[in-house]
Amino acid sequence: MRPRCSLYVDVGYLLSATAVRVTGTSFRNGIQVDYESLIDALVQQAEALSGLPVLRVHWYDSARDGVPDNQQQFIGELSNVKLRLGRFGREGQQKGVDLRIGLDLVTHARNGAADVFILVSGDDDLTEAVEEAQVHGVQVILLAVPDATDKPHAISRHLIRAADGLKTIFPETIDQTVTKIEVQGWRPRPKPAPLLEPGGTMFEDQADLTEQIDSVVSNVLATFRRSATAEALTELVAGRPSIPRDIDKALLTDLSDRRGGIDLNELVRHKLRTKFWEKYDEA
Repeated sequence: MRPRCSLYVDVGYLLSATAVRVTGTSFRNGIQVDYESLIDALVQQAEALSGLPVLRVHWYDSARDGVPDNQQQFIGELSNVKLRLGRFGREGQQKGVDLRIGLDLVTHARNGAADVFILVSGDDDLTEAVEEAQVHGVQVILLAVPDATDKPHAISRHLIRAADGLKTIFPETIDQTVTKIEVQGWRPRPKPAPLLEPGGTMFEDQADLTEQIDSVVSNVLATFRRSATAEALTELVAGRPSIPRDIDKALLTDLSDRRGGIDLNELVRHKLRTKFWEKYDEA
């Protein structure tokens, strides 16, 4: 078989990281993407990195009940693009996507489908699959989304150590194919007072947490308001106090990133969601 490379794209990572570069928050509904041009640019960069033609683009995303929406159907019908769908979890997290990527990496390596795998993801859960694929003679190169300073965004150190190399998507690729959705009508509000301990003593960590929560909620809510349709606004209010899963995921992801990637406990999650509705009511 003619030597080829193959491209594996974790869309959740790609879009949330891209949204951070473009809007400052991981809320992916706040951006508009020229998918065809973006995929073409990724293919060209993968071929340049590997020195080989791309066999196929494997596009991993989540969908409600595993049923593709119109945008996903369009992407799945592009030439040499294989759409692979997982499902949404209760809190908006992807379900089954990492498993599909990992299984495909190992199966394709075992079957000799390509000689070089280009992986657009930063997920630590893929480390073992990358190492298993390498056992079968495949080279695996990570292709990261650049942050605002053009450095790789949100890539697991374990994954970096396992891979054969780390490169960054050309910044101009993101800047030319992804734009921020702009809608008028949002007015930022002053920051609330920091949390105080009994007696009026402020804990530095509590103050930092309060400021981080306020900043994250302001950014996500502003991005949502810029991009929201009338239907989305109606759905948001109708579902109160629940928060739509895409917004909730952005809130949790952004706050975790602000706090160094740590897991958020239930108390912090509660503060974050409460602050969302407080700031929503302020506008």
